This record gives sequence, C-alpha cells and structure tokens, in this order.
Amino acid sequence: LQWGSSELRDLPWRQTYDPWRVLVSEVMLQQTSVQRVVDKYLAFIEAFPTPRALADAPLGEALSLWQGLGYPRRCRNLRDAAAVIEIDHDGQVPLDLDLLLQLPGVGPYTARAVLTFAYKKDVGVVDVNVARVLSRIHGAPMSARELQDTADELVPQGMSWEWNQVLMDLGARVCTARSPKCDVCPVHKWCVFAEQQKRIAKSKDTPHGHDVIDPARLSSGISRPQPRFEGSDRQVRGRVLRIVLEGEHEFEDLLLRLDMNNDRARVTRLVNLLTAEGLIVRNGNTLRAP
Repeated sequence: LQWGSSELRDLPWRQTYDPWRVLVSEVMLQQTSVQRVVDKYLAFIEAFPTPRALADAPLGEALSLWQGLGYPRRCRNLRDAAAVIEIDHDGQVPLDLDLLLQLPGVGPYTARAVLTFAYKKDVGVVDVNVARVLSRIHGAPMSARELQDTADELVPQGMSWEWNQVLMDLGARVCTARSPKCDVCPVHKWCVFAEQQKRIAKSKDTPHGHDVIDPARLSSGISRPQPRFEGSDRQVRGRVLRIVLEGEHEFEDLLLRLDMNNDRARVTRLVNLLTAEGLIVRNGNTLRAP
C-alpha cells in the first residue's frame, strides 16, 4: 500500500464508485488491454450512462460503439445484463455476489470487481495480474480456489478498493509476464520465485540455459497465447460485423466487400454463427444490424 497508493495508474473507471460504470469497465477489460479500453469506455458511458439507457437502445447501436474492442458477445451480454438490472433490480446493480453472478456475461472476477470497486466490500479480486503475483510469491502453481482464498485472506479490512487496485498495478507494472522487475518489487523478500531465480543466478553448478519454471505460467486464470489473428475466423467475423453495422447489405455484396467470393462456405458459416448469436439479423439474403 505504501508503494502503490500514491502512484496508481490514472484510469477513468478509478474515478467513480458508480456500480454501472464499474461493471461496464470490467466487462470491457475482459481479454482486452487497458489502452484499447479507455476511449471506448468514455464514449460508451456517455451514450449509455445507466442500465436503462443501454437496455432501451438497439443492440446495433451499442455494437457500433463497441467496434475495436473485439469479442462483441460481451456487448450483447452487457445489454442483456442491463435489461435484467432494469427489470429485476429496479435499475440498480446488485450488491450480492450470487445475484451478480446471475447477470449475463458476469463471472467470478467481474462480480467481485463490482463488489470491491463500487461497493468497497472486503473481497479479493483475482485478474491475470493478481494471479501472477500471488503464484510467484507462493512459488508454485495455484488453482482458482487457492488464488481466490489467498486473495480474500490478504485484503486489509476496510481497504479493499486500495488493496486490489495496488495489487493489480503491481502485476501490470512490476511483476510483469516477461522480465519482471524483481529489484524494485516491494514484496520481493517474500517471493519464493524471486528467491529461486536469485539462487540459480548465483550458482556456479547450474547448467547453462537452465532456469526456474515460472509458477505463474501453470496457474489458473493466466492468459495463454492466442492463435494467430491475421486470416483467422475471428478477424473475418469482425470484418463481417463491421460491414453490416454500416447498413443493410446483400450477401453477395458482403462477399465483394470482403473480397472472399472464393470462400463462400466460410463466410456463410460465420454469418450463420453471428446470426445465431443475435449479433446480426438476416432476412433471406439481406443482412442488417440488430
């Protein structure tokens, strides 16, 4: 806390305790970097400052603002969650873990993030950065339950907001996935992984090229390298959605815009998936935004 409280990253969702704004930011941050989220978050909150505003808007309008963040199902889920909040909770984001977990697209991390960052409940928040810090200090891979139990035990009573923000920043800025800055880490003297690295570096008997296995790589919740994006179905899905959100298009026109007339089967399959997910609407050969 002494290390990080005065040096927290200046992020717009850290300037509010509004549960809706916290929820929006956390859904946007799922599998997406902070840098890509900031501007999108500000525009989204301006357009949809309340759950009702999003629930009442066409999904296509929300998806247009979401463009560039990827994983558009998150936007659909967030709109569905807004509708549940409006109908079942009088427009108020729930203050209960089980009720939060019942919202579409809200998992254990997002639910606890809302509890601590909006409602200041004393719960630990385990994102990829926190999981990396805790497993390295522990010196061995940790399961999801071990990580959550440890995170909960560490929270200083009445300081959950500050503690979780600082721990996340520690992972993002110091205990990074590659080349961790152990020499400036405020908790290095308790870190088993740091001590193992130091011991290996000093040992003259260590075979050349030998290194300590990073326990964070095998812990639950740690991001794995994603398949190549260029040319992938994810890229084509994004292009299809972007074109359809511009206005109605015939399927043949879509093929021309994609320059994929020789891969009709693939485009058909992806269009069918997007239609089934409710992200586009298809009437015969005409495609439009929902």
